[in-house]
Amino acid sequence: MAFYKKAQMKVNGKWYPKSVLVVSPATTEQVAKRIAAESTVSPADVQAVLIALGGVLGDFMAQGRSVKLDGIGSFYFTAVTTKNGVDKPEDVNATLIRGIRVRFLPETRYRGAGKGRVSTRGLSDVNIDWEEWKGDEKASKGKKEKEKEHTEP
Repeated sequence: MAFYKKAQMKVNGKWYPKSVLVVSPATTEQVAKRIAAESTVSPADVQAVLIALGGVLGDFMAQGRSVKLDGIGSFYFTAVTTKNGVDKPEDVNATLIRGIRVRFLPETRYRGAGKGRVSTRGLSDVNIDWEEWKGDEKASKGKKEKEKEHTEP
């Protein structure tokens, strides 16, 4: 069950459903136990792999490569640059890069051909039952956690 709340956008004054995270994130241990239950690998082995995954992804991406994980999608770095830019191409250099972002594209699968071709995205191509959230988000998230919400008008 996924939850949404009613949110008014400041830009246009219109109302939209806004997804709400109401429970703490799934932990590495919980994910490892679930994967182990659906495979022949022990929870400890799965957890060890998941813990190593972040560093391995970072190393490959630092080499200028993207990383594609079957059934999940692709991860890659993008540069965060200064807002003003420069006037001439010869003035472009690495000092304009202020940081990096990790980007993610869910895996896309295609069925059919021609005009009947249909694409589906991994991870997001699931049946979700949406229900309006009536509870107190902040209490359920904890005092120190920031509100993490996503809007797709």
